[in-house]
Amino acid sequence: MTKIHHGWWILSGTLISQFVSISIMLMISGVFLEPVVQDLQIEVWQFAFVVSLSSALGAVSLIIFGPIVDSIGPRRVMVIGALCSAASFIGLSIQSSLFALISFHVLCGAFGFTLFGPRILSPTISKWFIYYRGWALTVGSVGVSFAGIITPVLMTSVVDSFGWRTGYLVLAATILLIILPVSMVMRRQPEDMGLLPDLVAKSDIDTTENNLSSALMDDTDRTYTRSLAMKTSSFWFVCIGYGFNMAALSSVVIHGIPFATDAGFSRTLASVALGISGVGNLLSKLLWGWGLSRYDARRLASLAFCISGSGVILLLFSAIGNNIAMLLLGFFLYGFGFGGTIPVSEFLWARYFGRRYIASIRGAGEPFVMTFAMIGPILTGYVFDIHGSYTMAFSMIIVSYIASAVVINLSSDPPRINNSLH
Repeated sequence: MTKIHHGWWILSGTLISQFVSISIMLMISGVFLEPVVQDLQIEVWQFAFVVSLSSALGAVSLIIFGPIVDSIGPRRVMVIGALCSAASFIGLSIQSSLFALISFHVLCGAFGFTLFGPRILSPTISKWFIYYRGWALTVGSVGVSFAGIITPVLMTSVVDSFGWRTGYLVLAATILLIILPVSMVMRRQPEDMGLLPDLVAKSDIDTTENNLSSALMDDTDRTYTRSLAMKTSSFWFVCIGYGFNMAALSSVVIHGIPFATDAGFSRTLASVALGISGVGNLLSKLLWGWGLSRYDARRLASLAFCISGSGVILLLFSAIGNNIAMLLLGFFLYGFGFGGTIPVSEFLWARYFGRRYIASIRGAGEPFVMTFAMIGPILTGYVFDIHGSYTMAFSMIIVSYIASAVVINLSSDPPRINNSLH
């Protein structure tokens, strides 16, 4: 491959890796919940706790791996993640206790799927693109959409036909066959290959378009280190705002299929409905890519949260009347808003704090965001266990979406700084 085309390989690798990572981190949870809970004779909230703990520990590991990605790039980190994830799923396929379930999920979360997921690869895209960053992040996150479309239906078929243990083995094989080859094309930043962001050769620096030149200067003026970023109110508003969003988002992903079956819909229809959210996710990409080049990212984030919240409202009404059309539309809107989560949030982080230390800064913020993401599904499962239905729990999810929209709009551009201090 030529150097000038390598940015497209970065985008392609990110798309594929995010498909696998999001499938593992979010989309398979609802598929495995009921059969694992029944077979191991555990509570719904305990399974939700295990899955959420796994994601939370992955967020904590980013404190360590974020600076590594800034320093040497994502390739070696992705290899570690692929090997640990595959080993974890092999272990999950043969375990038969809550303790073993927790142990293997902890390994998979702390050193597995997080290391080839959005929190590692989206910062890499932010390093490779500046002027076209909005579209690049949107294209890279298309893998998330395909995870929502393909994974619930495919894995439900595998688990229902061959059992959940075989399902975990299929996931292990998929990771090794896909992530290891993809990791070989990933690079840290364009400057390492004689390029500038947006696939411009360094030799063309004198003829670089004014748009890119201006974007490069603006990015330099916004270059925050991790310690400086954490001293700004913007850092914490974004963490809390996206924390509420992740609490709601992950709760629906994990409990979406059980919610539908509890409302009287078949498990097959429930998996298809969750897959419809992936269709909405995919179709929304044009809106977010177009919007990020024209509108304030904070307003787009709020729009995404409100669309997803509206979808959850329709889910509650679908359960009351056992309305299939409303169920599908609810999941579609939930997915449509979900589609803006990664490109808009990553754009916002890079806009506020620059690209140089973006993986380190994202790594510092992720534990706070994922704390919310961990509490959401656990609380949803706990409320379900108490009330025997998802009505109250999903009403709380709607409130969480509203809170996320309010908080994210309280953030603002941090002041430009004197980068000679670095």
